Amino acid sequence: MTEFRKIALSTGVTLNVALAGNPAHPPVILLHGFPESHRTWREVTPRLEDRFFLVMPDQRGFAGSDLPQDVEDYKTDLLIDDIFALADALRIERFALVGHDWGGAIAWGAALRHDPRLTRLAIVNAPHPVAFQKSLIDNAAQRAASQYITAFRTPGFEKAVKAMGYDAFFEKTFARHVDLSKISEAEKRQYVADWSQPGAFNAMLNWYRGSRVIVPPPGITVPLPDFLLRAFPKVRVPTLVIWGMQDKALLPVQLDGLDDLIDDVKIVRLQDAGHFAPWESGDQVSAALQPFLGVDAVASAAAS
Repeated sequence: MTEFRKIALSTGVTLNVALAGNPAHPPVILLHGFPESHRTWREVTPRLEDRFFLVMPDQRGFAGSDLPQDVEDYKTDLLIDDIFALADALRIERFALVGHDWGGAIAWGAALRHDPRLTRLAIVNAPHPVAFQKSLIDNAAQRAASQYITAFRTPGFEKAVKAMGYDAFFEKTFARHVDLSKISEAEKRQYVADWSQPGAFNAMLNWYRGSRVIVPPPGITVPLPDFLLRAFPKVRVPTLVIWGMQDKALLPVQLDGLDDLIDDVKIVRLQDAGHFAPWESGDQVSAALQPFLGVDAVASAAAS
C-alpha cells in the first residue's frame, strides 16, 4: 500500500512523497520527469514494493510539492540537493537512485558527486549530460528533436499553454510518444489537475529555464562548450541504463560512448518502448530493475 507524506527539506521546500514497501527493505529513491509526478512509477511500484522501500517524491515544481516561481530555484545543484536532503529527512543512510527524463538528469548529477550514500544508479530514457550536450552540437537529428526545449524556455510559454487548454496540451504532449489508449481517463484528469494549479506550469517550465544545456537552432555551427573539452568525472557507482528505443525526443545516439563515461554500466534496450517506458512498459522496466537493485538487497541480507 502506498503512503503519502509531506516532507519539509533542509533545502527550503516541502515535497509530496509517495512511499511504498517495507522501510526495513533496501531503499530506492525514484525520480520522475516532465510533465509528470510520482505517478510515473505507477506500473513499477506493484512489481517492486515487496522487495524494496520505494521513495517517490513529486520533485519541486511538480504536482503536490512546493511550486517555487523563480528560475533561480531550479538550478541543477539545488535539485540534486533536494534528493540527499530527502534521504536525510527519512534517515536513509544508503540508497539506490532511479531516474526518468528530468529525474534521470538529476540522478546523473547526484552520481557525479561521488557521495558514498548513493550505491547504485538506474536511468530510464535520460541522457548523460556529456552525451546529451555533445549530441546537441554534433547530431542534427537530436538537435531537431530537442527544439521543444527552446520553446519551453520562451517567456510566457505557460500562458500559451493555458490559452491552448491543458487537455489540448495533454494530447499534443503524449500523442507523439504513446498510444493514448494506454492512458486512462482518470490518469489524464490527474495530469490536467496537477498542471492547472496556480503557478504549476511556470514551475515545471523553470526546470528547462534553469538548465545550462545549450540547444542551438538547426543548421547553425556551434563550438563545443568548454566543459566538453576538459576531463569530465566518471560515474563510479554501478549503473543500469534502460532505454525505450522508440523515444522520439531522446534518440538512441544517447547510448553511444557511455562506456567511456561510466566505470560499470549495463544497457538494456527495450525495442518496442518509447520515452515513457516506466508506465508504457512497466513490466519490462521492472524486470530490468529488480535484479540490478536486488544485488544490494542480497548483500544487505547476508550482512545481517
